[in-house]
Amino acid sequence: MDLVRFSISIPAELLEKFDRIIEEIGYENRSEAIRDLIRDFIIRREWEVGNEEVAGTITIVYNHDEGDVVKELLDLQHEYLDEIISTLHVHMDEHNCLEVIVVKGKAKRIKMIASRLMSLKGVKHGKLVMTSTGKELL
Repeated sequence: MDLVRFSISIPAELLEKFDRIIEEIGYENRSEAIRDLIRDFIIRREWEVGNEEVAGTITIVYNHDEGDVVKELLDLQHEYLDEIISTLHVHMDEHNCLEVIVVKGKAKRIKMIASRLMSLKGVKHGKLVMTSTGKELL
């Protein structure tokens, strides 16, 4: 991989804040932090466009005693076998469960699957975490 040097002009105060933050996080240098920011920008764009193959996780917390939520969750997961790669199920207490669903597919379709899962009656909280398949990242 060829590296390219470039320069940018930004206000000194903004750079000072950036340097403090990347030091707190533990970056070795600005270049690595900037590379991560650029990668994140590219990933967000892949998700916005909707036609790119992306990956992510859908995390939900639900009360397994409420209605048919368990059956509906399983039915939806079986409906999207091509996109749902794996699931992790955790019993939080005697009523509440946490489920992490690993997904891969077109961004638009993954967002729709997440919306369907999170809107089920009995789901208390849900979150889609979006990332890349890594194919296009350097």
